[in-house]
Amino acid sequence: MESLVKFVQDEFVTKKDIPDFGAGDTITVYYEIKEGNKTRTQFFRGVVIQRRGSGSSETFTIRKMSGSIGVERIFPINLPALQKIEVNKRGKVRRARIYYFRGLTGKKARIKEKRH
Repeated sequence: MESLVKFVQDEFVTKKDIPDFGAGDTITVYYEIKEGNKTRTQFFRGVVIQRRGSGSSETFTIRKMSGSIGVERIFPINLPALQKIEVNKRGKVRRARIYYFRGLTGKKARIKEKRH
């Protein structure tokens, strides 16, 4: 039964061409917002805290600081309103899920850039 569900998801869910990114990377997500009969594009730039799931049900969490308040947002990979994802900076972290990043402030909250 599970293989049938996976088959249907792979066949019928449209794949988006998203760049390769992981925890610690700083990315910008552009997505569409509908307000009444108008649509506009808004972006959300922050550090990726985690990627969770696989296939069409995969999600990723982004955290940004808005003033002194931390804001997190969870995006599904296959969100129809998702327009594009830009990788601004590759971060060097040693974990796949950097929840400890929530507790860091000031200079400790900086992530080193990965050298290519």
